[in-house]
Amino acid sequence: MGNATVAVTDATFDAEVRQSDVPVVVDFWAEWCGPCRQIGPSLEELAVEYAGKVKIVKVNVDENPDSPAQLGVRGIPALFLFKNGQVVSNKVGAAPKAALATWIQSAI
Repeated sequence: MGNATVAVTDATFDAEVRQSDVPVVVDFWAEWCGPCRQIGPSLEELAVEYAGKVKIVKVNVDENPDSPAQLGVRGIPALFLFKNGQVVSNKVGAAPKAALATWIQSAI
């Protein structure tokens, strides 16, 4: 089964996130981060549920240090919601799927 989320790198960040025609949730994560792995499955499910309306992408902060640095990410998981190339909302830390859904819904 393929992932519903899209892996984004520093090189593709602008094209995939800032130039997207739909709102984008960016999940800054890392392999060693337990809470990141906790919310991973919820984000996959939400990516399917919001397909066509919202894009959910993941940025591995170990492999791509520039994007999180530009956004001032201090702790992960850090979720940023972009709309029309701008950050409209962000949240840090793991949250249950329902809370993530509510957050996405309120921001789009």
